[in-house]
Amino acid sequence: MKTLTMKEEEIMDHFWTKGDMLIKELQALYEEPKPHVNTLATLVRILEDKGFLSHHVITVRCFRYFALISREQYRGGTLRNVVNKYFNKSYLSAVSTLVKEEQLSVDDLKKLIKQVEGKS
Repeated sequence: MKTLTMKEEEIMDHFWTKGDMLIKELQALYEEPKPHVNTLATLVRILEDKGFLSHHVITVRCFRYFALISREQYRGGTLRNVVNKYFNKSYLSAVSTLVKEEQLSVDDLKKLIKQVEGKS
């Protein structure tokens, strides 16, 4: 799965939260100073090229954009990319690192095992 820049992820977050929308509707979600419509249109086209968004034609020059993947699909793909790149494709190594760096306690790990085994 392709990665998103911070700006692209911000835009995708709006689509995941609000659903389908026009560029003008996307622009309205921003506080002042709002990004220019052309800037947003360029970023949305990049997101289409990356396979995150698509659109319906409303009129000749008016499109309603929508997300092609869910937030959960993106999270899963991003996690997979991190594990593949930094942990030699080993989820065990990733979890072990979290435990070693005290980002995940042994108690949390035990709870996770119970959840996965269907005991809680």
